[in-house]
Amino acid sequence: MEEQDKQARREELFSRSVRAGKRTYFFDVKSTRGEEQYLTITESKRRFDSEQGKFFYEKHKLFLYREDFEKFIKGLNESIDFIETGKLPDDYGVENEPKDNIGFSFEDLDKL
Repeated sequence: MEEQDKQARREELFSRSVRAGKRTYFFDVKSTRGEEQYLTITESKRRFDSEQGKFFYEKHKLFLYREDFEKFIKGLNESIDFIETGKLPDDYGVENEPKDNIGFSFEDLDKL
């Protein structure tokens, strides 16, 4: 029983859901076995399968680790600021790719 309690604590420490139009976002704080916390962001959208004639939920999940929070928040805030103001950040266009980049870019997704 004690092992199940530990597993339950590890799985979810905090959860918040946000309904936004046709989507629901789930923000869940979880813990690794090493007790390091991380955030999962899940987008859930209700879809209709016309072949089966029933609804289902399409989900997309993002795992965000503590060491990435600062860069993630910076990128998110800059993106939101651009949408709201149309102004590019001062350092826009400056290469800041990680050195271990495997040569994959988002443009490659269009080719799939």
